[in-house]
Amino acid sequence: MSAPAGSPLPSHSPASAESDPVARDLAHLRHAIEVSARAVEHGNHPFGAVLSGPDGTVLLEAENTVVTGHDCTGHAETNLVRLACRAHSARFLRGTTLYTSAEPCAMCAGAIYWSGIGRVVFGLPEEELLRLTGSHPENPTMALPCREVFARGQRPVEVVGPLLAAEAARPHAGFWTGE
Repeated sequence: MSAPAGSPLPSHSPASAESDPVARDLAHLRHAIEVSARAVEHGNHPFGAVLSGPDGTVLLEAENTVVTGHDCTGHAETNLVRLACRAHSARFLRGTTLYTSAEPCAMCAGAIYWSGIGRVVFGLPEEELLRLTGSHPENPTMALPCREVFARGQRPVEVVGPLLAAEAARPHAGFWTGE
């Protein structure tokens, strides 16, 4: 359902989650985790992101393309932000939610902030990602929570997470250690 860099999707929403916002968040977060697993299948780092519209329909998804794209900024969230900004106005994006398999890094949080996206839901927290990656040279994780980045801005960005951290960690199992 995705191209390696990300793609627009037909509008849809999980049927069981249509009237329950918590169930919708969990369903979309699981979708982002699935995208992170596909990123690994495509030769990239295990990160994925999904954008839902104000009504909860999935609008876009993107995976990490750092390796295959030869671009250190090819994180799932920045790839998604690029797609979102091409497809939608900042005004529209204020009502959207970005779901991501791992807490956005400082770069991604900045991109999310500048795009106008109004809400972020993440799975794996930054400190857990650091524990999984260790000192791996391909992911020099920063100990800077996205909430701190957003708090420095002039507009609010709602943050929910971590949620489903154990599920979000699965695509990382053995990835950073080569096991």
